[in-house]
Amino acid sequence: MYAARIIGTVVSTQKDPSMNSLKMQVVQPVNIVTFKDEGKPAVAIDAVGAGDSEIVLVVAGSSARLTELTQNKPTDATIMAIIDYVDIEGKNVFSKNQK
Repeated sequence: MYAARIIGTVVSTQKDPSMNSLKMQVVQPVNIVTFKDEGKPAVAIDAVGAGDSEIVLVVAGSSARLTELTQNKPTDATIMAIIDYVDIEGKNVFSKNQK
C-alpha cells in the first residue's frame, strides 16, 4: 500500500467488458511523511470516488482485486481510501483541509 496524489484521469472507450463503468485515475506516488513526489505515476481503478489532487491510498498486485468494486477484475492498482489526515509521532504532517 502506498500514498499517492490524483493527477489525472484515463478515458478508454474500448476495454475489457468487465472494466466498463470503472473510473481510471492517474496517481503520482508521494512520500507519506513529506508528501513530495516519489516514483513513477501509475493508473489505478478508483473504488472510492476520489477527486483531482486528493491524496489517496493505493493497493497494488493481487490486493488490488480485493475491493468490492474490483473483485475478479484485471487490475493491478486500486485506490481504496482517501486520506483525511496523517499524524506521525504526535505531529500532524498532512490535513486534507489544509492545502
